[in-house]
Amino acid sequence: MLFWRALFLVILATPALAQKKVEPVGPLDPFAPTANHARRYAECMQQARREPLKALPLAEKWKAEGGGLGARHCVAIAMFESGQYVPAAMQLEQIERDMGTERPGLRAELLAQAGQAWNQANQAENAAKVQSRALGLKPQDADLWIDRGLSYAAMRAWPRAISDFDQALTIEPYKVEIYVLRAAAWRNAGNPARAQADADRALTIAPDNPEILLERALALQAQGNHKAASVDLNKVLKVAKAGSDTAKRAEAALNGERSSTTAPPPAASKR
Repeated sequence: MLFWRALFLVILATPALAQKKVEPVGPLDPFAPTANHARRYAECMQQARREPLKALPLAEKWKAEGGGLGARHCVAIAMFESGQYVPAAMQLEQIERDMGTERPGLRAELLAQAGQAWNQANQAENAAKVQSRALGLKPQDADLWIDRGLSYAAMRAWPRAISDFDQALTIEPYKVEIYVLRAAAWRNAGNPARAQADADRALTIAPDNPEILLERALALQAQGNHKAASVDLNKVLKVAKAGSDTAKRAEAALNGERSSTTAPPPAASKR
């Protein structure tokens, strides 16, 4: 699995949920056990991402013709891309169940995709449930820990979110994005000092990253250190893209506004 998160679901003053773009699970079998099946699967998945409303009836037809798991997966992705998140999640979960006990890694990928769909449907509890099942199949996948941590963040279950980010960091201790996500979780949990510590650690790895600088500034503001926060915020405005969400949030913070929403930096993943 491991398709990368490109979208962010903003939740109150929490870090936004770094979300994934659903991609073909791969490897080809059991979704595409023959060369001809592989070609049709690739074409169906490509159309599902580009023109999901056109792809869905074609995928359903292929499914009826005996397209198997490949057709069913394409149906699920077309549903997801067309905004039918709950049916997509249920379809992905059913495919995973129908695979039995074989291919635990591939099944974990399907459950991760189902978690994405549940989160897009604003059903973080269901997302966390399937992500927990995925972690049972693939516990050394840092991205899965991040996924579930983000679902817990959506539920404002900060201790659980922080714990999952801790687990992700034990697997990938130098991934900047995890520190930033944990910093945002600490800040929302009411511990800005721990948030600042995580931001400081991330800045030793990526010193000019505007999202990290913004997170540290927010942590400093929460501790009443407005002078140091202003330094970081002004630096954010220098290094962030003009008009970006990060720049706007920095401007709002400089103006003393309390934004009702915040978003974390993109957490790069292999998905």
